Amino acid sequence: MSEPVGEGTERAPGESGAHGAVRADLLELDQSASAARYEPRPTLDGDEGDGKSRRFWSWRRIPAAVVAAVLLGASALTLYDVAAVRAEHPAMYWRRWLAARLATEPLDNTWVLVGSGVAAAVGLWLIVLALTPGLRQVLPMRRTPTRVRAGLDREAAALSLRDRALEVSGVRSVRVRARRSKVRVRAVSHFRELDDVRADLDTALAAGIGDLGLDRPPALSVHVRRPKKG
Repeated sequence: MSEPVGEGTERAPGESGAHGAVRADLLELDQSASAARYEPRPTLDGDEGDGKSRRFWSWRRIPAAVVAAVLLGASALTLYDVAAVRAEHPAMYWRRWLAARLATEPLDNTWVLVGSGVAAAVGLWLIVLALTPGLRQVLPMRRTPTRVRAGLDREAAALSLRDRALEVSGVRSVRVRARRSKVRVRAVSHFRELDDVRADLDTALAAGIGDLGLDRPPALSVHVRRPKKG
């Protein structure tokens, strides 16, 4: 015997349990997928998930190459001299001269102090290069839900804001300098009141800075003047 299950359809005995189990499994999978779709994604290392982006790190190729070349040359020269002395050959002149000078010159000598200061300055410079990210020309942008880390060149940001400023009525020419913490705008207006032009520039450039999508929007400084006579 078979029992009706709808209009014009029949189902064999014992089939309802299997279909019910399959439908229950599909329902559970659909609910799990829906829950996973709205769960927060795991954050990357160093990202707190608040949309903040850190500065980009420079590769420091030139300082690293210079330091590596100097250390390699000094190490190779010293190793060769030590091996020559072990082979019962006289030490190089520079090594004998340096040993004699260090044995006879007092520590408060001017050249000793100058050499120590230069060595300390170079070491401090290398430490600063190692601990700072560099790439000041690239402004980090806000992280989007697509997890893409992007940066905007300061010259490109200045060019975009310059185009915005030129759209303001009364602006004849404008110069924009974009830095990490502040955007400086110097505009020349040949008609309209300077206060009105400055107010319109503040509004337009504030919107332009917001449209750049920077992680830390810089402050805005606007100066408007009349063109020079003559």
